[in-house]
Amino acid sequence: MTSEQVPPPSAAARIHSPRSSHDLVTVVLTTSPTPSAPSTELLSSIIASFQKHCAPLTRCRIVLVLDTYDRIASDSRLKKGTVTAEGAKKFAEYKKNAKKLILDEYSRSYGGAENACCYDDELIITEGEAEFGSVAYAQQHNAVTLTITRTKDGRITFIEPHARVGFGLGVRSALRLTETPYVWIQQHDWALVADIPLAPLLDIMQQSESAPESPDSSDSETTDEQEPRRTSDVPVKYVCFPSTRMVSYAKSDHVMLYPALRALTNLYKQNFSVGSGSTSVKIPLTPLFFWHDKPHLASTAHYLSQIFPSRAAMLRGAFIEDTAGQRARTEMKDGLWRKWACWLYYPDEGTKLCVRHLKGRTWRGTDGELVQRMQYMRLNSYNA
Repeated sequence: MTSEQVPPPSAAARIHSPRSSHDLVTVVLTTSPTPSAPSTELLSSIIASFQKHCAPLTRCRIVLVLDTYDRIASDSRLKKGTVTAEGAKKFAEYKKNAKKLILDEYSRSYGGAENACCYDDELIITEGEAEFGSVAYAQQHNAVTLTITRTKDGRITFIEPHARVGFGLGVRSALRLTETPYVWIQQHDWALVADIPLAPLLDIMQQSESAPESPDSSDSETTDEQEPRRTSDVPVKYVCFPSTRMVSYAKSDHVMLYPALRALTNLYKQNFSVGSGSTSVKIPLTPLFFWHDKPHLASTAHYLSQIFPSRAAMLRGAFIEDTAGQRARTEMKDGLWRKWACWLYYPDEGTKLCVRHLKGRTWRGTDGELVQRMQYMRLNSYNA
């Protein structure tokens, strides 16, 4: 689908910040070895879901993080960074295909089809470093070299670690190159399945910039009948989007079993008003008591200060939700929700799903899945 074929935006999507939403956000798309390589169907599915459900994301700056593997062995264990020799060959081809896909798709979005052919001739290659862990011992370098390739205008960036860094360090490396105040973090196997009101969400986040992050005395109130807080009173630094396991989150055990979290939900869950008059829309948000890796919109500065305050904050190979996410939830239970300022987009009272997991570690692409089904059918027929 080209930019000309994108469906007309909803009323929510027509509300714009003083700067266009695509000028305020950088998309950070992370990918790594997958059974579907060298096919880029996973990434194409993500871009198609952007075009259908949040077109401004196809016009944002983008950083593609192409994480790699640690070792080659007889059996593939992708979560542990292990691939087969055949998988390593396919991944090398996949990286080339993925970079071409992003250059083609995003350059067309920026300047039309005639612009797509120009980007290949304007790539600037530099090196960077993803440091991690302690430097207590002089002989410990604890850093991975990064090859960083950017288009001349800086709108498209590729980060290729020379060794596996993992999702956490991959995101941090991208954030350090980000020049926009907000980022959209996107793993390669989570597709959008519902419209996302990006511009109104950005308006809410901008209006909340002055809100204090320290606990408010009223955060402990438990009344169910209170006036909605003004956007400027409540920090909104991170917005996640509901998946299957987050249905009706505000009424789930993740919230209801904890009096402090129930109180915060009662106090802050609301429809935020954006715009005025005929262009006014309501954006439903509820407090979220975790920092998820799945697709989310966040403040760049907040991300760097809260998730990556030091080189030791993230281990090589680690996921954010397994480390900082757990720390965030513990602190939120202790009354520090404002410090993290996490929210969940909550359409239809949390019953509407916005993202779907494509299971990148097991999905083999359309052709591969068809071959596997045929093998199962033959096996079942043989055993019948």
